[in-house]
Amino acid sequence: MEPTKNGHCPKIEYKKIGFDLKLSIIDQISNGQISVNHASKLHGISRSSITYWMKKLRSFEQNSKTMSKNDEIKKLKERIEELEFVKDFQQMIIADFEVSTNLDFAKKSLLEA
Repeated sequence: MEPTKNGHCPKIEYKKIGFDLKLSIIDQISNGQISVNHASKLHGISRSSITYWMKKLRSFEQNSKTMSKNDEIKKLKERIEELEFVKDFQQMIIADFEVSTNLDFAKKSLLEA
């Protein structure tokens, strides 16, 4: 770019690319339909912009997986607490039954298993 008469470089106008088009371009590149260079020339977008989009999307997907794994771990911990409560409750019922009947039910059940 050559400076104008007043000594300033002209401002480069960048075109705005919609999110759907970005995803479409990244999808085509990821599926091997086109290369980054071809997409750059085809859409008039710099290769560095396309690479930046791809890195951002990859980062977003990794964060989403991490969040979903954390949610899954949280649900499993809650389920463990639930099951421990049920187990403790059942043991209390067995202990009460043994006291009221004078039977040693829990030990007999454990030996048979």
